[in-house]
Amino acid sequence: MTAKDVFDRQLAAIAGGDLEALLAQYDDEAVVVRFDRVAGGPAEIRELFSAYFAAKPQVDEVVSMRATDDVIFYHAMMTVGGNRVATYGTLVLKDGRIWRQTAAASPLT
Repeated sequence: MTAKDVFDRQLAAIAGGDLEALLAQYDDEAVVVRFDRVAGGPAEIRELFSAYFAAKPQVDEVVSMRATDDVIFYHAMMTVGGNRVATYGTLVLKDGRIWRQTAAASPLT
């Protein structure tokens, strides 16, 4: 399994609104860092992504993605909660699952 495979599964889970598939991507010790909050562990990450999916995220375009064996860095245009945003983030992998994630979104005007 490659980092690209993990990224493709992440996009598919978001596109399908599949919370369980998304959560299966995360290591039990995963931490997600955003400007508005930090979520660590399965329960907090489930809560974070449940709220995220309630906003009906849609990936409109992956502008750029670079990957090494264990790090993915991405830039995508998305619609979240009806708002167009530019998103940036990193996914750090451990044993083929997401161990650390950073994510930021900036509104498009």
